[in-house]
Amino acid sequence: MIEVEAFVKRYGDFVAVAGTSFCIPVGSVAALVGPNGAGKTTTIRTLCGILRPTAGRLRVAGADLAVDPLLVKQRTAYVPDDPPLFDTLTVWEHLQFIASAYRLTDWQGDGDGLLSRFSLSDKKNTLASELSRGMRQKVAIACAYLRSPDVLLLDEPMTGLDPPSIRILKDSIREQSQRGATVLVSSHLLSLVDDLCDFLVLIRQGRVLFSGPLEEARAQFGGASRSLEEVFFRLTGQEEPNAPEADELTPGEQASGDD
Repeated sequence: MIEVEAFVKRYGDFVAVAGTSFCIPVGSVAALVGPNGAGKTTTIRTLCGILRPTAGRLRVAGADLAVDPLLVKQRTAYVPDDPPLFDTLTVWEHLQFIASAYRLTDWQGDGDGLLSRFSLSDKKNTLASELSRGMRQKVAIACAYLRSPDVLLLDEPMTGLDPPSIRILKDSIREQSQRGATVLVSSHLLSLVDDLCDFLVLIRQGRVLFSGPLEEARAQFGGASRSLEEVFFRLTGQEEPNAPEADELTPGEQASGDD
């Protein structure tokens, strides 16, 4: 469902992604994991058509980004880590906007169901500017779910959510997978990845260190504990969880918003 081949993304002289290749099977809940500055957000933004690749081939939901980027956007929903909502629209008007943009019909029942699911019903007529950080996140997720996309790209989706909302979101991501959608989640929360995902793409400095089933990563690199944390630190070359990062964000990467 997601195919990335020799993907390169440069910002001037800075290389954010350096020849990355991986494939994610249909219906998977995949994790895109790596240290700060690894190229995760750059990869996700390119997959959904916001950024253009410098080189390489990317296919999403059966469409080639270079050939038919509009079709990719039609089949894909993207939720960034800080969703840019329209401050002068209400929660319900955001759903109306998505329904109009994607020409959805008879969507109102699904919209009400999503608001109820994410505890937003009492905020239906509230302006986005009056919402908390977590509520804004839930509005963006509801908008993404409304059109039942083939691929969901979620960049740090748990940011700002309280524990009940995190549980609801995790359950809903599993349900999206069960209906056949492919979900790619970028997160620093290894416990979340361990609990939710069945496929792992681990990158560092714009290169793939591992791509495959999560159980395979545990078996090969998890040691006696078979933990994802052990996999992460072995493959990234960081021996201790509290060890400082060797590389800092460059000005080009900061400009890209990459984490």
